[in-house]
Amino acid sequence: MQALTISPGTAQSLRLDEIDAPPVPDGEVLVDGLLLGVCGTDRELADGEYGWAPPGRDRLIIGHESLGRVAQAPPGSGFEPGDLVAGVVRRPDPVPCGACAHGEFDFCRNGRYTERGIKELDGFGVQRWTSAPEYLVKLDPALGRAGVLMEPCSVVAKAWDQVDRIGGRAWFEPRTAVVCGAGPVGLLAALLGVQRGLDVHVLDVVTAGPKPGLVADLGATYHTAGLDTLLDEVRVDVVIETTGVPAVLAAALRNATPYALTCLLGMHDPEPPVALDLATVGRDAVLGNTVVVGSVNANVAHWRAAAQALGEADCSWLLRLLNRTVPLSRAPEAFVPQPDDVKVVIDLQP
Repeated sequence: MQALTISPGTAQSLRLDEIDAPPVPDGEVLVDGLLLGVCGTDRELADGEYGWAPPGRDRLIIGHESLGRVAQAPPGSGFEPGDLVAGVVRRPDPVPCGACAHGEFDFCRNGRYTERGIKELDGFGVQRWTSAPEYLVKLDPALGRAGVLMEPCSVVAKAWDQVDRIGGRAWFEPRTAVVCGAGPVGLLAALLGVQRGLDVHVLDVVTAGPKPGLVADLGATYHTAGLDTLLDEVRVDVVIETTGVPAVLAAALRNATPYALTCLLGMHDPEPPVALDLATVGRDAVLGNTVVVGSVNANVAHWRAAAQALGEADCSWLLRLLNRTVPLSRAPEAFVPQPDDVKVVIDLQP
């Protein structure tokens, strides 16, 4: 069978390798890989910016946005052949730290966690893979191909969980949310905001292509004028920032309303410094009880919440996010962004 591999830290090392079918460890589930989502992390791995091969190896099977179908499952695992599933990406560190010991490995304190397709564990960019049952999440079969959105949706589910937890420190009934960025993470963040009954506004730079229509059909409002302008027009309770663009971050910090909560999901390459009056930002944060929180990855509870959110969504809308599919035989094409891309996926099966 074929697998998509890299030599971590080496640019232009992405290739298709022919490998043996995986052995199935006792108690694990064997899964036929169906689709693989491609995101910025995968492109950075392919560019040699980071990545860690499994111990004793010099190549890593990449891919962390999975969709598969159970081929074989042990009795009592909770899975049956034919189940549609997605694989959780992160695993707790072996020590473990306190957070990992409590199942919150997305908050690992010592950095010794592992991640499939990224850090010391082979990923899901292969035609068959295995997983321990506790790191598999069963999906509504009606989702079909849209189930490949599970990983980015788990990140968003965690972000909204953080919003709820932090907002709950005092009376909190948010009405309005602004989502910065209309990529897959931003659109899914908007989806979960709409599911919560919020008035959702999505900010992006593009004026054409599928994104404005996707936002409108979700029941949200699309903006391109800039975050400073938007925040002058809208009294926002929650900002979900997915771009990492310094100017957008600065605008979010400058324009926080009392008790506003800003959750940062995006990271960006270093850019020239952006002028920011930190004394004023700090004063307004103190006087307004505002919060800025960073969030990354997700634990199993967030994956299950994501499965529920996707199951409650309009599947036809979700499928419109998957607007470019590349066969495994031409997988490198998926790593070259195209202007109208929303979510690019690789079809792992012939």
